[in-house]
Amino acid sequence: MSRIEEVIERLCPDGVRAIPLGEIVKNLDSKRRPVTRGNRRNGPFPYYGANGIQDYVHDYLFDGTFLLLGEDGSVIRPNGSPVLNWATGKIWVNNHAHVLQPASHSVDLRFLYYFLTTVKIGSFITGGTQPKLNQRNMNGIPVMVPPLEVQHEIVKILDTFTDLEAELEAELEAELESRRQQYAYYEEELVSRSQIGPTYRLSELESQGIISLGRGKVISKKTIAALPGDYPVYSSSGAGSGEFGRYGDYLFSGERITWSIDGGGRFFYRPPHRYSVTNVSGWMTVDNDIIRTRYLYYVLTAAWRHEKFDYTRKAHPSVIRDLYHISVPPLSDQDRLVRRLDTFDALVNDLNSGLPAELNARRQQYEYYRDKLLTFKELKS
Repeated sequence: MSRIEEVIERLCPDGVRAIPLGEIVKNLDSKRRPVTRGNRRNGPFPYYGANGIQDYVHDYLFDGTFLLLGEDGSVIRPNGSPVLNWATGKIWVNNHAHVLQPASHSVDLRFLYYFLTTVKIGSFITGGTQPKLNQRNMNGIPVMVPPLEVQHEIVKILDTFTDLEAELEAELEAELESRRQQYAYYEEELVSRSQIGPTYRLSELESQGIISLGRGKVISKKTIAALPGDYPVYSSSGAGSGEFGRYGDYLFSGERITWSIDGGGRFFYRPPHRYSVTNVSGWMTVDNDIIRTRYLYYVLTAAWRHEKFDYTRKAHPSVIRDLYHISVPPLSDQDRLVRRLDTFDALVNDLNSGLPAELNARRQQYEYYRDKLLTFKELKS
């Protein structure tokens, strides 16, 4: 029998009582207030919102150790758990996060932090496009509260596991970043070798009917909420896939290149599927009998890495038409380049293989053992 099993068997053999969260925490929300003008930016104290530290300010509201539970905005993580932040020291917290401390010595705040990461918070929030975890609903979240010795033992295990997990993730992240840099160099080298012969601006290729450029249409969160569905909507983004939401209608179904107009000009390859792009994204279709779409995507991505777009210089179609220029090698050469780069790209980026899959497996392993430790038999009344 393990140490934690022995402690549970000794202290709570018949189970653990579920207690509403509001009965075991003090909610310090009433002490929150907006940041004053003279207090803003570049100060020594962390300023927290729902998703963590957003800035540093010149004053603080709280001093101690706190559990910050997302109240509105992005209150749900992709895995369905609540947005939680562990905060210590002198901090400022805005009105997008509940500020919690234990109401008595019978609850370990660190245990509560770990327990809440296992809660599927969706059933406790209200609102549509702007979900909110109000105090009433938050107070009703049931928490399994074992004896304090059990809590301490679980915290000790999970803290150790978390530290090891963080070290392993840091190693994998470093390796992944190294592979990404290696891939970027490899991609640019191969693309450069393929760019032999006369070059053409995108505007020239467009005038010849080889490519076509355009922008998406306005699709807001409100629009998506009014017609929910399964078709992805891509918007301006500098990270991830650029997906903005899921909609009940679509603009395109064919192969395209899209790019972020407001999000730094990054290019995305979109294989054939039903989807839409918003007005802050551009789209490009290609005559594949002359230029392979995926080949053009690689060429443009390599060129984009040497450009800088921001709020003053945006990647509008009118800008990139005359900015990027490419040569057009034989289709067999294009296909060869695509095959080589696709193989390496899968290792670096595909969540089903390579290092990202190993990183994801580590996270899933941690969540499995965490949930197992925090699952208790409920004490019968």
